[in-house]
Amino acid sequence: MGGSPVLVPYAAYLRVYEPLAAFPEPERTHWYRYAARGLTRTAQDELRQSLADLLPVPPMAVPVHESRDAFVAVVAGVTHICPWRTRLRGWLALEHVGELLPEPVLDAMLPPVVRRQAAADHESWRDRNPDARPWIRSATWHVPVRWFTLVGDDEREYEPAGAGESKEPLLRYRTPMVQARRRVARALRVLKDALDEGPLIDGLIDVGRWLEEFHPRSLVELDYGGLVHVMGQDVLAEDRSAADVAEGLAALREGDTAAAGEAYERLTDRWRAVRELQFSS
Repeated sequence: MGGSPVLVPYAAYLRVYEPLAAFPEPERTHWYRYAARGLTRTAQDELRQSLADLLPVPPMAVPVHESRDAFVAVVAGVTHICPWRTRLRGWLALEHVGELLPEPVLDAMLPPVVRRQAAADHESWRDRNPDARPWIRSATWHVPVRWFTLVGDDEREYEPAGAGESKEPLLRYRTPMVQARRRVARALRVLKDALDEGPLIDGLIDVGRWLEEFHPRSLVELDYGGLVHVMGQDVLAEDRSAADVAEGLAALREGDTAAAGEAYERLTDRWRAVRELQFSS
């Protein structure tokens, strides 16, 4: 993996990095040795491998074996690990792929017999691993609004192309788990007081429950991932989506629905423009 200049699907990511102490043995020792090797893995590396699995005939809907790779972050001298768990995430993605593609296209990419076998394998695996959960969530062609409630504008990290070690642009946020959970709780209180039940509240509840499954000293990362390659440096430099969400929530808290609407309109206009790029030729 790695080394290829080819860029693959435009996805953003929400990741949880847990401290090494959170992992049971023998997995902890594996990740300790993995981190000591100093490997640099990117989301593009993982996506290239996933796409390569679709080339055989018949294609592999999910990997035969679980990935032993991870993203590594060392913060304040503490090593944190975000396992890829590509196989598990592949199974979870298959549950929703029918919502994203027309049936003829889906059948051509992944024949029904392949999907049925993958579903059966997942069910059998889940019976043996009922508490398993992914460390990574992804979204194509946008960043879900609810993700921005987890982070603050002061945690924004932006590097234009050529500025970082990877020479690729970067836009991400990192925040301590305790802060992310606190922000989710505050946002839910505001939204439940101001709005009717709906997808935004349901989605935020789901994210909050997911975060509760991890070690309290974990890190939460919102990474624009492959989106940086289509948004353009000027747009990235000016992007303050987390600030817009925070401003909108603050306005709702004060009962200023007009100001909240303006913040939300800025946010939706920005991301509508990004999503429309998937239809350009």
